[in-house]
Amino acid sequence: MRISLFITCYNDTLFPGTGKAVVALLDRLGHQVVFPLEQTCCGQMHFNTGYRREAYPLAKRFISIFKDAEVVCIPSSSCVAMIRDYYPELARENNDEQMVAEVKSLLPRIFEFTELLTDHFKLEDVGAYFPHRVTYHASCHGLRSLHLGDKPLRLLKNVRGLDLIELQDTERCCGFGGTFAVKNAEVSTAMLGDKVRSILNTRAEVCTACDNSCLMHIQGMLHRQYAGVRTLHIAEILAAGADQ
Repeated sequence: MRISLFITCYNDTLFPGTGKAVVALLDRLGHQVVFPLEQTCCGQMHFNTGYRREAYPLAKRFISIFKDAEVVCIPSSSCVAMIRDYYPELARENNDEQMVAEVKSLLPRIFEFTELLTDHFKLEDVGAYFPHRVTYHASCHGLRSLHLGDKPLRLLKNVRGLDLIELQDTERCCGFGGTFAVKNAEVSTAMLGDKVRSILNTRAEVCTACDNSCLMHIQGMLHRQYAGVRTLHIAEILAAGADQ
């Protein structure tokens, strides 16, 4: 299958290893991955901060780039949630009937990374090997918008050598929330403190998630506490082989 990869702003700028891992895994599974160079932002940051007018052309640009894709893979729950939940809304409020039709056509071909594996490819064992103690953080968008449920956990449970430890209060937000962490720093830090304590209680070596935005937030406090716990996007674990 020919899969178009939308890598997201966070991954492109700060976590390129995630995109490389997605490509490595999909290639290992026998698929062709293409990366449209003209891609930019899905518009989520603008939309969530109240700049709906500025988000609209970014949404239209995303659609124009990916409208003919066979399948679009996005290793970010929050970006997929933006596209599914708010692109139709942006199209309607701008009376853009063409965009309404294009969004309707494109949405069935948009997949978050773990959805692509479990729902579209019907896979739970992708041949990964990662001999480490791991805990999983469920991001808010993945949990509440995409309803990923146990899909990421099913994939992790089939990784050879991996010791998966359940995270207490996994449904609680880590406190990031994009600009929420900037505008409400004290509340965000308190929420993050609770999340980090839960992670440390697992005695895991690695905390994983489907969103690098959450992992960046979590890693910041873990690093400042010299906790000795690292964070990895789930794609990096699923792409891992015997040399890890």
